[in-house]
Amino acid sequence: QVQLVESGGGSVQAGGSLRLSCAASDYTSCMGWFRQAPGKEREDVAVIYTGDGGTYYADSVKGRFIISQDNTKNTVFLQMKNLKPEDTAMYYCTAVRGTCLRPLYTRPLGTATKYWGRGTQVTVSS
Repeated sequence: QVQLVESGGGSVQAGGSLRLSCAASDYTSCMGWFRQAPGKEREDVAVIYTGDGGTYYADSVKGRFIISQDNTKNTVFLQMKNLKPEDTAMYYCTAVRGTCLRPLYTRPLGTATKYWGRGTQVTVSS
């Protein structure tokens, strides 16, 4: 069982910045965030593959968001810049053990396990 501790988020005006953090209690194959806004479908935002540091970004956040990990590879960060009102959503940290497949918000396949945080709200006002 992997425990996730999320922090960050909050409210900011358009053009502002926020940083999310997510600390896992044990090793993972990948970590990242997906988001969900009222009336919208869930969307993977960013993923980092802890082994080689490879990353994935949704097209909607490329060039504005950066996902990174610390030296332990158990804590990941999502630096969000030039935030837009459409970034307003609940952001959920996700950790995967085993084969890391997207979307992050779906049930794991095979022997993989997934863990989800409780979510943190990001609100961007215009």
